[in-house]
Amino acid sequence: RSNVQEQTRRQVALLNATAQDLFSLYLKCQGEPFSSETDRLCNPNGIFFPAFRVNRTSERKEVMVAMYKLFAFLNASLGNITRDQEELNPTAKELLDRLHNTTKTTRGLISNLTCLLCKNYNIFQVDVSYGESSKGKSSFKKKQQGCQVLRKYVQVIAQAARVL
Repeated sequence: RSNVQEQTRRQVALLNATAQDLFSLYLKCQGEPFSSETDRLCNPNGIFFPAFRVNRTSERKEVMVAMYKLFAFLNASLGNITRDQEELNPTAKELLDRLHNTTKTTRGLISNLTCLLCKNYNIFQVDVSYGESSKGKSSFKKKQQGCQVLRKYVQVIAQAARVL
């Protein structure tokens, strides 16, 4: 394995290992009703999230493209969530630190995936979709959108870690 492939695998493993704690801390910092009605308020079924339909038998190229789409989306979503939390919970230092660290790891991962796609598959551009912006939404809707995205992230990052 190349250094970049190994680094990519480790970054995904790190994100997977920290995703549930990030989600739990996010819920705690949002307060009620998010901590008591998580299943209802944080159900991710209604939100857009890039399809991640690859598994261990998928072609590596297909896996890398799906990963790139996933983490480009996630990077934008983390930016929205972090911006909202800086506004709504400016004193939640631990949450903000974890969001910033997750974003940094995600950006490094995107850089590595870009390198692998270019070097191994001659793919220089991938069409990506970004989530809905939370700008202009109520505080409750901002919290809910972050909650839905992070819950879906916990599910999908575990799948991504299994595929690598």
